[in-house]
Amino acid sequence: MTESRSGPITRPGPPLAGVRVLDLATLYPAPLLAAMLGDFGADVVKVEAADGDPLRRVGALDVTGTAVAWRVAARNKRSVVADPPTAAALAAVADVVIVNQPAAVLVRNRWDATSVISANPRVVYVSLTAFGATGPYADRPGNGSIAEAFGGFAHLNGAAGGPPVLPSLALGDTLAAIAGVAPIIAALFARDTGRGSGARLDLSMYEPILDLQAAAIAAWQPGDDPPTRRGSRIAAAAPRNVYECADSSWIAVSGPTDEQVTRLLTLMGRPDDVARWGRAAQRREGEADALDAAVADWVHARSRDNVLAQLLEARIPAAAVNSIADLAVDPQVQARASLDHALGVTLRPAPEIGQHTDEVLTEWLGEI
Repeated sequence: MTESRSGPITRPGPPLAGVRVLDLATLYPAPLLAAMLGDFGADVVKVEAADGDPLRRVGALDVTGTAVAWRVAARNKRSVVADPPTAAALAAVADVVIVNQPAAVLVRNRWDATSVISANPRVVYVSLTAFGATGPYADRPGNGSIAEAFGGFAHLNGAAGGPPVLPSLALGDTLAAIAGVAPIIAALFARDTGRGSGARLDLSMYEPILDLQAAAIAAWQPGDDPPTRRGSRIAAAAPRNVYECADSSWIAVSGPTDEQVTRLLTLMGRPDDVARWGRAAQRREGEADALDAAVADWVHARSRDNVLAQLLEARIPAAAVNSIADLAVDPQVQARASLDHALGVTLRPAPEIGQHTDEVLTEWLGEI
């Protein structure tokens, strides 16, 4: 404790300390959302069947034989094996309840919004599914990959003239989890400051994908051709691409403002071309491809270290195209422990099946 002019200051604990989160969901995005709340100090209880969440057995395994996705999504949680009525009793004393099952399953287990909110009016009830809890597709099965396709991301991703491409990582799942954190915290804040008395949050996985495309959606008008794949390019914004260097490595360059283009052309020894490419209107009117090709030729004649040094000296945004192995030894990543941050704030490791059943039932329900 330290002193101020108004008296002692008590350093607070984690911002969500004391908040009870009940994770009734399965697999990845909704449980990952619960784990992120645990990163902020919430007491997250994961309810599992006797054979454990299916995520324990999905995908790549780490050196201990544990599914990597499980280790990520189950961090900072306590595991309880409980039947549906016991889980419903836990929901009645939770601050946040997270589900992702079909509506019929929720009703059968009495985990649906009506049942949970009736028993616990101050709860923040969160449903996170591929298509949301309303609309004609509400009962369709789905996951992040389906959201990436349905939401238009795959249509825009890939080489120009090539097929649509799903990302080779869990983009839709992770984005949905991240997008869910702020609404939950806002609902808790509103409840605890008298602006509300609980909330029902209906989250989908495809709508955050739409948020990624907000500029493209705003620019499109009915009757226009929809935007399509452009590789690493953005329509009318140049230079913005990945470029191969003389040593076969790659860099990304994104300097599409007039000032950046002017500095880049000067650096490239082409100051006379400022009259051709220096204004955004010119680049929108068909000169973007020519400028991009000129940058590609200039980069290709130089090693990565050489071209990066020149670009950064000229204040042109650029970076190496890194692999995870590159990131592991990068001094910026090491200085900020960024790879550790990507795995969340692990206050407790992923639990064994039912590891905390007795202690949670005692603490939350007063049972032994």
